[in-house]
Amino acid sequence: MNKSPELRIALVQTDLHWQDKTANLAMLEEKIWGIQGQCDLIILPEMFPTGFSMEAQKLAEPMNLHIHKWMKQLAAQTGAVVTGSAILTEGGKFFNRLLWVNPDGYTEHYDKRHLFRMANEHETYAMGKKLPIFTLKGWNLCPQICYDLRFPVWSRNGWEDGIAGYDVLFYVASWPAARISVWDALLPARAIENLAYSIGVNRVGIDGNDIAYNGHSAAFDFKGEKITNLGETESIVILTLTAENLEIYRSKFPAWRDADSFQIL
Repeated sequence: MNKSPELRIALVQTDLHWQDKTANLAMLEEKIWGIQGQCDLIILPEMFPTGFSMEAQKLAEPMNLHIHKWMKQLAAQTGAVVTGSAILTEGGKFFNRLLWVNPDGYTEHYDKRHLFRMANEHETYAMGKKLPIFTLKGWNLCPQICYDLRFPVWSRNGWEDGIAGYDVLFYVASWPAARISVWDALLPARAIENLAYSIGVNRVGIDGNDIAYNGHSAAFDFKGEKITNLGETESIVILTLTAENLEIYRSKFPAWRDADSFQIL
């Protein structure tokens, strides 16, 4: 499938009510309905219904319950894919799971691979084993969650017969203000090394553990040049990615041809 010439993406940078799914879904629904104009994809932060919590026993729910159904409803009403991560349970395990919900209700997911041990996330949630690539209007998009940003091997773009594995790399996050300089540095680095657009959507505010978040949600082009940065306050920005610019650059600067070959075991 050929790429559409453009992809319109809404980045939703917001504060979150601590461990209050009802309040967060109501707040986010109001914000989403305030988006002006049609977009193809709406990206929400990590654990958008609750904040970044280790209380999975209390907060988790299975697929196709309240959170998933809410995302299906918003996707159908807006005509856009809605994505973000939540605390979900399956097979007796808990996952920090990113849902990719299409307007027709078809859903794919990605379970966070790199669990943030400094918050004991690895003791609460099961590690993801697979990295799916989602397709939207002919574009391929690679999902990542927060701490994944520190591990470039996991986001490595693959190439086959000159065709990239993905065109857009995106991160949903609860990245603390104390380490925001790392976020600011690695987002453009991932764009450069993978010859792809790189997007990060982070939250703002202070959570129930008194951890502060200052946003810096941003998007970078395939050269690591900034397209947008949402600063440190609640904000929604719609950006437009252009296929022609991406393909021209990849053709003129095919650095992927000299990449080292390896497999993830």
